[in-house]
Amino acid sequence: MKALIQRVSYASVSVDGKVIGEIGPGLLILVCAMASDDAGTSATLAAKIAKLRIFKDAAGKMNLSLRDTGGAALIVSQFTLAADTSRGNRPGFSAAASPDQGRVLYEQFIKDVSALGIPTASGSFGADMQVSLLNDGPVTLMLDV
Repeated sequence: MKALIQRVSYASVSVDGKVIGEIGPGLLILVCAMASDDAGTSATLAAKIAKLRIFKDAAGKMNLSLRDTGGAALIVSQFTLAADTSRGNRPGFSAAASPDQGRVLYEQFIKDVSALGIPTASGSFGADMQVSLLNDGPVTLMLDV
């Protein structure tokens, strides 16, 4: 799975002009299931994200994890993270999971993050979504497991 994570002060996702998920301080997680992924991949990614020390401690150092801070996660499906731009000008997405597999793994990832005690909100798989955020730092990381 691939994930683009952004440390945020606030983030929300809307569909048809209605907010369907929002968080205060925490992480916006754009996640993409790849064709070779399975439930184990989802659990590994969730655990990695929960333990990443990318939040400031009292001394201002990035030394705390999402779990340490009690922050939340807004999880949004983003198949375009699978883009292959090595040839031509049109990205290819053949490495992404099929829509059915992608939906299952996206929903599993939400469950995996939630099971780690992290409050979660989410987008709507396959929907045309608008994401708003106030990036904190900014801190943005690309993960690939």
